[in-house]
Amino acid sequence: MKGQNGKAIIFSAPSGAGKTTIVHHLLGKISDLSFSISATSREQRGQEIHGTDYYFLSPADFKEKIKNEELLEWEEVYPDQFYGTLKEEIGRIWSEGKCVIFDVDVIGGLNLKKQLGKSALSVFVQPPNQQELEKRLRSRATESEEKIRMRLDKAGKELAFAKEFDEILINKNLDEAFTNAEGLVKDFLSK
Repeated sequence: MKGQNGKAIIFSAPSGAGKTTIVHHLLGKISDLSFSISATSREQRGQEIHGTDYYFLSPADFKEKIKNEELLEWEEVYPDQFYGTLKEEIGRIWSEGKCVIFDVDVIGGLNLKKQLGKSALSVFVQPPNQQELEKRLRSRATESEEKIRMRLDKAGKELAFAKEFDEILINKNLDEAFTNAEGLVKDFLSK
């Protein structure tokens, strides 16, 4: 599976569905994959590292990159809080002969698929049901009740976009989801 220049894998899901866990698993299993680091204008949190967790930019710098068309896709999530994919990040990964793998929200995933077309495989990670999603969000014990409610409300809207992705991966059992995700990715890379 060498020479994946120009290919991309997009994993999207509502918060709590397991996409980040699946992406980290795939990065450990398939050497041809390289993670796309997103850019953001939000403040660094805790132990986050520029160039590892995100590319941290000021809102003015992010807007300048938008103006100069240096982003493949971007979104203003809150006023002056941007997230996006730098074109140079994708170029860096492809120049290494690797396939780019994305862990992005649902709208970001749809925007990437629109930009990358057939060179990308888009996978929607779906929880088995809303109750399980709520259970997973609560078990994290990292967010307030208000944040959990907000995420569940957003998830309800995001689930409606599942059919717009190339594949839907139901994450009921994590080991099965890992196996199924590996199969989807390996099949895509072999073409």
